[in-house]
Amino acid sequence: MATENDIEGGVLFDEDTDTKEPDEYRVILLNDDYTTMEFVVAVIMSVFHRELLDATRIMLDVHRKGKGVVGTYTYDIAATKINRVHEMARENGFPLKCIMEKA
Repeated sequence: MATENDIEGGVLFDEDTDTKEPDEYRVILLNDDYTTMEFVVAVIMSVFHRELLDATRIMLDVHRKGKGVVGTYTYDIAATKINRVHEMARENGFPLKCIMEKA
């Protein structure tokens, strides 16, 4: 039963409510045989706001290992960044793909 101390401004507070951090997702660029290394670096710098050296390192992971992690974000941010990568690739005629996986 709620007491007068549990109610503030007509709102009942439940002090046992647990909050949890939102799930995070790794955003990964996938290698292909057509997208240029320069374009991949430009995408990483533009969409993921990485410096040139970091973007180049990630691009080399994509090139050598077949994929490269560009960042970890909440679902909505990861999905937005993936959509932007695909949009930039389409606009420039490249088949670059980007995916997310739960971190």
